[in-house]
Amino acid sequence: MRNSAFLGILLALAVSVLTSAGLSAGDKRVVFIGDSITDGNWGNVYNYKKTSAERSQTDMNHIYGHSYVMLIASDIQSSRPRSGYSFFNRGFSGHKLCDLAARWQEDVLDLHPDILSVLVGTNDIHAWLDEGGGEDFDFDAWKTAYGRLLQQVRDQNPSVRLVLCTPFVARQGSLAESPTYDLRECLTRRMAAVVRELCDEYDAVCIPFDTLFDKLIPKQPAPSYWIWDGIHPTPAGHRRMADLWKRKVRL
Repeated sequence: MRNSAFLGILLALAVSVLTSAGLSAGDKRVVFIGDSITDGNWGNVYNYKKTSAERSQTDMNHIYGHSYVMLIASDIQSSRPRSGYSFFNRGFSGHKLCDLAARWQEDVLDLHPDILSVLVGTNDIHAWLDEGGGEDFDFDAWKTAYGRLLQQVRDQNPSVRLVLCTPFVARQGSLAESPTYDLRECLTRRMAAVVRELCDEYDAVCIPFDTLFDKLIPKQPAPSYWIWDGIHPTPAGHRRMADLWKRKVRL
């Protein structure tokens, strides 16, 4: 009897903690964080580049933005309305890894994700090239900083599923004529390799977006069909990203 009473108290405490965190016992929270490729202008009904707290989180026409995140969330929630999945887009245009770190508490830890999907890196390289950094990007420091963020999530929830997406670039659109394109591609591929190393070290699901577009672009029906400016996918590209993500993660 005492054991039953004790278990009852523990259950009540667990429910209380979940409630205080804005969760219900059946919720499975999927958080996407990254840069503009993830952002898709989510929650920006009237203005652009607001913080998560300032963006609209009630306007359901803009809640997921218009990227692969919206396609994933809408597909799961429409095909399996009783699955219990809640989706959160926390992409921000222009953000680098250090920017994700600055909002990690609010946009990741405070949301208590069951699944965390991260796509970051292209802006780190873009900024590095703009500053004339050359070939000596510090990938070791970048990997350490990335791993530190992942460990924070793992410490908070040891059973969290981590999903790490590889950055990508393509000789398409305006970027095709860039004099630094070859170096950008080389650095991006090295960064994608670092992401794969992190997947191995943190037992994360790897979403190889770089490989996806490597296969798609040589067979594209028209120039810039999948990635219109060298960095940002077209709607068709986002559709393929969403399909790949769903196949790999298998919600």
